[in-house]
Amino acid sequence: MAAALLWASAAFALQGDISLTELPLEARQTISLIKAGGPFPFERDGVVFSNREKHLPQRQRGYYLEYTVKTPGLKHRGARRIVVGGGAEFYYTEDHYNSFRRIVDP
Repeated sequence: MAAALLWASAAFALQGDISLTELPLEARQTISLIKAGGPFPFERDGVVFSNREKHLPQRQRGYYLEYTVKTPGLKHRGARRIVVGGGAEFYYTEDHYNSFRRIVDP
């Protein structure tokens, strides 16, 4: 029962699903790199995402990893990320963890 409640509250925080083809080109490129195991352009790619905002379902520490999605014109990492849960759940945020969309066909 408690697990179902956690999922319901996390699902509420998600902003809906998005398909791979709807993602920006840079996000699709990041997913390709993730699936290939790298190499990644940023040192912080692949670090643990702690889900402090609790917008994703609660899992044990280390379950989620984050990867940078390049933003054209920026020299720094920007706000866009792909967060991967358990190697199989993919989420996209374009506003630095304020909201997430589940990628349904990564």
